[in-house]
Amino acid sequence: MPLKVLILFHVLGACIWVGGHLVLALSVLPEALTKKDEKIILEFEKRFERIGIPALLIQVLTGLWMAATYVPIGEWFTFGDNVHSHISIKLLLLLLTFALALHARLFIIPRLTADTLPKLAWHIVGITFIAIGLLFVGLNFRLAYL
Repeated sequence: MPLKVLILFHVLGACIWVGGHLVLALSVLPEALTKKDEKIILEFEKRFERIGIPALLIQVLTGLWMAATYVPIGEWFTFGDNVHSHISIKLLLLLLTFALALHARLFIIPRLTADTLPKLAWHIVGITFIAIGLLFVGLNFRLAYL
């Protein structure tokens, strides 16, 4: 697949993932916290997951494909130069995203109540900042090297 097509799908996935989390963090979450109503978050997640999870999967697949194009897989975490460092940072942020999402999915969301909503809020804010970080690192890579 041509690199430009990979980049297009990667950026489209990022638009959906980052945009959805910004809407969640800046609009849906404040409303849920103000009203102390966890159902607002759950309803948004139910709708967003239908497009957000496929967008994330597209980003992961295209990102791994592009990373392997630029750097051999065995060198991904070497931080040897700027290209290696960008790829390593993106992969570490991705792993952090998965860790936070898995923790929320297994331990917070199944027991979500108005009282536990602030715990989920920290996860939402964290994943949103990580998503912006992924976007920043990817943009920095694209503008600096290619």
